Amino acid sequence: MNLAKKVISSELEQFEVHFREAVKSRVALLDRIMQYIVKRKGKQLRPMFVLLSARLGGIINDSTYRAASLVELLHTATLVHDDVVDESMERRGFFSINALWKNKIAVLVGDYLLSKGLLLSLNNKDHEVLRILSEAVRLMSEGELLQIEKSRNLNLSEAVYYEIINGKTASLLASACAAGASTTFTDPADIETMRLFGEKVGMAFQIKDDLFDYSSKNIGKPTGNDIKEKKLTLPLIYILNNCPPSLKKQIIYIVKNQNTQKDKVAFVIEQVEALGGIDYATKKMFTYRDEALELLYRFPTSPIRDALEELVRYTTDREY
Repeated sequence: MNLAKKVISSELEQFEVHFREAVKSRVALLDRIMQYIVKRKGKQLRPMFVLLSARLGGIINDSTYRAASLVELLHTATLVHDDVVDESMERRGFFSINALWKNKIAVLVGDYLLSKGLLLSLNNKDHEVLRILSEAVRLMSEGELLQIEKSRNLNLSEAVYYEIINGKTASLLASACAAGASTTFTDPADIETMRLFGEKVGMAFQIKDDLFDYSSKNIGKPTGNDIKEKKLTLPLIYILNNCPPSLKKQIIYIVKNQNTQKDKVAFVIEQVEALGGIDYATKKMFTYRDEALELLYRFPTSPIRDALEELVRYTTDREY
């Protein structure tokens, strides 16, 4: 991400100022929690996609910074709520909000972040940005609920898996790129191209995340965690659809009833690797990456386009 950070270094600094201002609260407890969140933000991939998508079309303006802040506010809100739902005590190697302040406060913090984002756009009449991001919130909610519904019977097709990750992950990255583009591009076709670009990147990003569950590397995510949570991801879906019926029955029984037993989880991981689930998912991930790059190459060569390409490749080449 070195090139991306270099070409928009000053814009990233400005974004930090806008974001810190956006999360301020007059309630002492909330302000303390907001400061905790600001200090422990992640890699800021989504704000970078917003800023670079905008720079591709012109000069970054105040509306762009507000769009980047809204994206980060929505993303942070979903992470806080996810930690409550998953009963997770850690986030990026630090205590989660619910671990430090309990579930009730964590839910309210997520709600506060969401409302701050919506008001940030409404108060500045950024109606198109708000429309784009509101659509993402709808798709994210539908994706999560679809995953919960399908995980009950462990009968998940590849097509439904793509529908789930499109809603859960790709929709926000698609909206980040579209929102950024909408602040500088004038042609709706260019904005739609950037939305599709972000969607393809988001699909590749989520498949990469799902592949981490089958990795032995120390990536900050417990190996086999998705299996323990009865989540069917692409590597496992592939082998369930292509293995002998007896093995399929055995694996489904393990995921349903023995998902906390390390040796059983290890057996499933071994089967996924041996039967080509990792290779298949990796190829699909690279297909989405290449489709994203094809869309990006519609725009003229520039350092901004090169920086976006670097970010795309980072999503599939990263080790955590």
